[in-house]
Formats: sequence, C-alpha cells, structure tokens
Amino acid sequence: MMSVITPERVVRPEQTERDESTNDSSGYIVVVYDNDHNTIDQVIHILMVATACTQDEAELETWEVHHLGKSVVHHSGREECERVAGTIRTIGIRVEVVEE
Repeated sequence: MMSVITPERVVRPEQTERDESTNDSSGYIVVVYDNDHNTIDQVIHILMVATACTQDEAELETWEVHHLGKSVVHHSGREECERVAGTIRTIGIRVEVVEE
C-alpha cells in the first residue's frame, strides 16, 4: 500500500431499501486484500465510505490489511456485502464477498 496515487473523492452510494427476505442481516463477510497500488489513507477513506465505520475502525482494518495481507471489514447479508465490496472496488482494491 505504498503508491502515490492521489485519492479521488468517493461518494457514498445511497442506501436503498432492502427486501429482508432476500438479504439476511448476517451470513456473509467482505474481505479486503493488500496491494501495492493504494495508499493507507485511500484505504481508510474508502472503508469509512463503504461501511460507515469510524475512523478508528477503518484504521485498525487498514493496519490488518497492510500487515496481515487481508482483513474482514464487514459482516452482513449477501446484498449488503456486495454493495460494500462494489464501493471498495472503485479504487482498485481486491475484495471478495464470502459466506461465513
């Protein structure tokens, strides 16, 4: 995560109403992987935008990504996790949604 790419302003997508019958509140996770393209500040910012977490939480998750190679950054239903992963992908980070 040591690139000189300038972070672009990322706007949080509007949350849409979700059909609770198709989007359980748990069961899936979002995993973010380390790369050599994004800065630490970019990752912290996108995690806050995508998951609405605090800066402290985003910093901890970013530390895990940088030092451990990956981090679980969100727990939710499949549709919510796919939305979060899609937002994180906008800055080129490898991310996947997996069942817990």
